[in-house]
Amino acid sequence: MASVEKRERQMDPPQISVIVPVYNSISCLEKCVKSICAQTYSNLEILLIDDGSTDGSDRLCEKLSQEDKRIRTYRKQNGGASSARNMGITLAAGEYLGFVDSDDYIEPYVYEEMMRALIGSGRLAAQISRDEVDEQGRRLPDVCTPPKQTQFCGAQDFVKELLMHRGDCSFCTKLVKKVLFEEHRFPEGELNEDFRLLVELLQEIDGIVILPMQGYHVVCRRESTTRKRTKDSFSRVFLDIVDNADRMQELVDRKYPALHVYAIRFNLFQRLDYLLHVPVSQMRRDNVFYQKVKKYLRRHLRDTITNPYLTKKNKGYLIVLTIAPRAVRRVHGWKMKLAGVPDAPR
Repeated sequence: MASVEKRERQMDPPQISVIVPVYNSISCLEKCVKSICAQTYSNLEILLIDDGSTDGSDRLCEKLSQEDKRIRTYRKQNGGASSARNMGITLAAGEYLGFVDSDDYIEPYVYEEMMRALIGSGRLAAQISRDEVDEQGRRLPDVCTPPKQTQFCGAQDFVKELLMHRGDCSFCTKLVKKVLFEEHRFPEGELNEDFRLLVELLQEIDGIVILPMQGYHVVCRRESTTRKRTKDSFSRVFLDIVDNADRMQELVDRKYPALHVYAIRFNLFQRLDYLLHVPVSQMRRDNVFYQKVKKYLRRHLRDTITNPYLTKKNKGYLIVLTIAPRAVRRVHGWKMKLAGVPDAPR
């Protein structure tokens, strides 16, 4: 009898732990969690990590956990999404980990399809494709183009796609074997945390299976802290993307020298993004970070002109921003205002 029970346990599908960091998400949390509960993959646990919410999200988490025994709720002091995810990783009982942001939602087939891809290929990480929708559910242009069919992308090729801004660095679209997180966690206090952690994990796996179905829906909300801007506000994400570009350059030169020109392109593009968002009021001589960005662009002006992977528009912006950043930003701000873009930095 014992051997029969053992065989039956061995036939159970692997457990997936889905980690949801929650912070003041009361308006969208239930839709998110219900979409996870509706998964066709049966062996799930859902970890709701409330990160010190003040809008009643913690009580909603408790209510949802009473309605579905697969849901476990934990509450912690506010420390950011990365700290909530890291707590979930520590608490997770599953063999595989998935992540969903509390203002997004997923299709019922997401984890069944990713698990099928992992088991069928023997890989350690799978990715479902995603789309973006507004608060009314209307489709927005794709940020990442999904493949036409399931494909395997090797680690070096995935790094290349990231350097070309074509790859999806989000962990929300991925299912990953938990063993990979034994010595890795999301960096806390950063806003480009997924990118940094994914690059670390790519050093330990041979690649990622990518599914074509756009089963993960990113909801773009006006109140999102990474999107909301005023004249002088400035998200530190634009600092983090430059720091990550420098890390990528070091990694590429050490491990993927064939990708050097792509890494230079990535560095230039990230600094362009920084210069197009930093408030003009912060473009000062005593701003050390800003001055470092300027010096880098001046040292790499030849790379800007000759890099084959920058568009003509990218090169044009980079050249004029390298020569006269403050003046160009003022003109750019006026053009954005005339085009009707609200809160355009100037």
